[in-house]
Amino acid sequence: MLKQRTKNGWLLIALIVGGIAAFVCAFFIGSSGVSIPEFLQILNGTASDTMQNIFLNIRLPRAIGAFFVGAALAISGCALQGVFKNPMADPFVLGISSGASLGATLAMVFFSKTSLQGTGMITALSFVCALGAMFMVYSISHIRGKVSTFSLLLSGFAISALLTALVYLLMLLNRDKMDQVVMWNMGSLSAMNWTKLYIAMPVIIVCSCLLMTYSKPLNIMLNGDEVSQSLGVDTHKTRRNLLILTALLTATAVAISGIIGFVGLMIPHLLRLVVGPDNKKLMPLCFAGGGVFLLACDIVARVVLKGQELPVGIITAIIGVPFFIFLLRRGRRTV
Repeated sequence: MLKQRTKNGWLLIALIVGGIAAFVCAFFIGSSGVSIPEFLQILNGTASDTMQNIFLNIRLPRAIGAFFVGAALAISGCALQGVFKNPMADPFVLGISSGASLGATLAMVFFSKTSLQGTGMITALSFVCALGAMFMVYSISHIRGKVSTFSLLLSGFAISALLTALVYLLMLLNRDKMDQVVMWNMGSLSAMNWTKLYIAMPVIIVCSCLLMTYSKPLNIMLNGDEVSQSLGVDTHKTRRNLLILTALLTATAVAISGIIGFVGLMIPHLLRLVVGPDNKKLMPLCFAGGGVFLLACDIVARVVLKGQELPVGIITAIIGVPFFIFLLRRGRRTV
């Protein structure tokens, strides 16, 4: 017990140190370098307007946005892996990403010059369509008052295929806007700003805190529905609420950053190997770990190619695909 607490303490220290280091690197690394003297000038208010704009309106919101998007995806993945009792589950298995992709594509094709309460229609429509896709999947899989894991996954796959086909159709009919749609679907934090953060951060913080309150019922549900119900846990209501919260979290993250995959798959699984399956410990660590991981990936995306920035979704895919294959092969060996 003491050894496990020591391990958890070291992990928490590592996340804090890694987070601070990642934030510092995010401020100083970019196409326009910021030196330490210039950083000190920014702090005391004597820096030039250009330097203050780079730091306060580009670097700072991007770093904060990367942390909260990664945190939202990781804690959503943690909750879904607990709901499905499957380490392969992540926030994109329920058609949420496909719904967001369709919403963003519609906005780019038909409403590219329209704004809504200061927020671009890409953000607004991707959020609405992501939630719509989730509720479509949930409604289809809701049979005789119950939602089985099997029907939920099949419904998610079917809706994802349909919505993806609609995205491809819109791209085919609007070839002049294909580049913009493709870049958004790769996932990028380059367009992060304070307006998006003011809308997204409260949703992410509130939904993440609510998810953490379900850590005890989620721990009990790992023993199966019959045992959970005998211990007083309403498994169907709990599962429904967890799915709604993860849908809100993922839709919010995808709406402000595009589609960034594998964060919700890798981070919960890796942290579970260290701290075990207890969601009371795992969920807060996933929130912090996911934020630090995506922030680090975004820094890599800025510097990996000289003079050019990669979408961060490419970096997470390069890291995540081998990890996914590893999980798949290990799962086959255990069958």
